[in-house]
Amino acid sequence: MACQRERKRRWQRAKRASDADYRLNQARAQEAWVTRHADYWRRYRRGHPEYCERNRQRRRERYREERTRRVAKMDAWTPESVISSGTYRLRPVGGGDVAKMDAWTVEITLLSSSCGV
Repeated sequence: MACQRERKRRWQRAKRASDADYRLNQARAQEAWVTRHADYWRRYRRGHPEYCERNRQRRRERYREERTRRVAKMDAWTPESVISSGTYRLRPVGGGDVAKMDAWTVEITLLSSSCGV
């Protein structure tokens, strides 16, 4: 029985990866189930306090780990990092270790200064 479940699980994973129609049908079926059972997780958490406590503990650990990682915002612009007005060229550099997909790492080169620097 366990072997059959494992075989089915592997088949479904491969099918979802290779068949867009199957993936769409699975997503629709899941949405329909969630709609019919909207209070499932609320009832589950109420009936399984050990699950909730384990989840809280794991969340605390994840937050602790996140605080120690390098974050793109650590080099964020601050009022103390004043750059004179002028014309600059921004050239994209790096980019592999940025936490946000829409963040840029750039090199700033002064082309001309408006205050005679």
